[in-house]
Formats: sequence, C-alpha cells, structure tokens
Amino acid sequence: MSKKFTVYLATSNAHKVEEIAAMLAEADVPVVLESAAALGGMPDVDESGSTFVANARLKAAALAPKLPGDAWVLADDSGLAVDILGGAPGVRSARYAGTGSTSDENNHRLMDELAMVPRDRRTARFVCCFVLMDHAGKETVFNGTCEGRIVIRPRGHAGFGYDPLFAPEGYDQTLAELGSDVKNHISHRAKAVQALIEWFRANGE
Repeated sequence: MSKKFTVYLATSNAHKVEEIAAMLAEADVPVVLESAAALGGMPDVDESGSTFVANARLKAAALAPKLPGDAWVLADDSGLAVDILGGAPGVRSARYAGTGSTSDENNHRLMDELAMVPRDRRTARFVCCFVLMDHAGKETVFNGTCEGRIVIRPRGHAGFGYDPLFAPEGYDQTLAELGSDVKNHISHRAKAVQALIEWFRANGE
C-alpha cells in the first residue's frame, strides 16, 4: 500500500482511542489515528438516534467539518444488548442509569434488573457500529458483534463499561478478566476494526 490515511476518532473516550490504535498498529496498516482533541475537541452531539449507526453518523457529521485536507473521521456507537430486556440498554448503554451516570451505576442497574433471571436466559451481545466519513460527508459503515451472557456480579479489573459483567461466548471469564490481549481479538469493536482494516487495505493501493 502506498496511501497513508489520517483518521480522527470522533470520541472523548480515551479507552476507545487506545483500543482502536492498538488494533490498527498490530495489523500494520498505514493509518495515523488521532483523537478529536487534535481538532480542538469533540463537539457536543445529541445522540438522539434510535440505532447505533444513526448515532455514529451524528458523531461523524459533527466532527467532519473540522477535518484538514484529505483526512477522515471515524465515529463509533456501541453498546450492550440484553435479549430478555428487549435489547436494552442498547443505544442508552453509556447512560443507562441516567444522564451522566458512571459505569458502576450502569452496571448496578443492569444487575438489579437481571437479579431474578437465570443463567440460561442472560444472553446478550456487545454491538459496535463504525461510520468512516470524509469532509464531504461520504460514508462507509462497518459493524461488529460479540455474543455472550451477563454474569451474576462484576468480575475482573481490566476493560471498562460493562466488561466486568460480560462473559463472551466460549469463555467462563468476563472481558474484564480476560484482559486486552484477548479482548482486542474477540470483541465487537475488534470485529468492526477488522472490517475497517480490510477497507483500508483494499483502498490503499
């Protein structure tokens, strides 16, 4: 590949920047990943979309006008969907316990709602949707999911968000117990990043 992509991540979440940067570096693709802070910070966005792709598109469109030259913006919306809760927390995953809620508060609400639910009915999945957009608004969408279940109580100290409550399919440990080395290969975000990497490879010639 001869073309180098400069991509600005439309988020204020430093964990997401670190995760995605690590995955891109391991894949050895010619992408320079910058945070929204390099463009003066992420604009406030009313995440009013009813789907992950709609909210990712809102974030990308908010940052795209700040892009320099032929750079791109990458926005993601991701969250947890629990089957017995009808897909909740869904697009409200980051604010499930209320606006401005912490991860601990969100986790406690989820534990409360599933307190009487048996193990075999705690199926869930993490969902990630990426929107890659240029300054003119042209976009490409990438998706990834990670199937699993919600455990009874938080376990592990790695990761963030709902990671201590989510055991991916095929594992007894939670994502927070498995750590980044495993998570960065099996997570919803890892799968969406892999689709993104394939796009960079196909379009970088």
